[in-house]
Amino acid sequence: MKIENRQQVLAAVAITAIALLLLDRIVFTPMTKAWKARSEEITQLQDKIHKGRELIARANITRDHWEQMKTNALSAETAERVLINAFQRWSRESGASVSSIQPQWKPTEEDYATLECRANISGAVGSLAKFIYNIEKDAIALRIEELEITSKDDNGQNLSLGLQVSGLVFNPPAE
Repeated sequence: MKIENRQQVLAAVAITAIALLLLDRIVFTPMTKAWKARSEEITQLQDKIHKGRELIARANITRDHWEQMKTNALSAETAERVLINAFQRWSRESGASVSSIQPQWKPTEEDYATLECRANISGAVGSLAKFIYNIEKDAIALRIEELEITSKDDNGQNLSLGLQVSGLVFNPPAE
């Protein structure tokens, strides 16, 4: 091969290498990044579609649960009376004695509020366990917020239960 031909071949190879490098940097790399980004977006959208279909499938169950919650919620006019009567009923059923009940309104939003109630109950371990069980199984929409058990004697036979529950109230009373 002649030196002129060799220089032309080397120049052609160098120009081809530079062209391929530029083609890679300008075309292939951005296209690959765009392709990966689009693939990730498609995967995310498919996950959202799957979750949406699951929500649609559970719609009736969710509505039924919401209706049950609204049905079991306390009414604004009778909330305190219902809660006090419930504490008395749970006390009778369990054999525990309620020494104090202190209801207090906690407004949260325009269309609902919570009625928090602090109560002190005393009795044996079994009666307090039955009392807590009665709260949990009752149809009233209540949630136990705080629970504190202390012993009133050295043997631990007589216990004191400090309890705070909150009840859901739709359309709370005007203040």
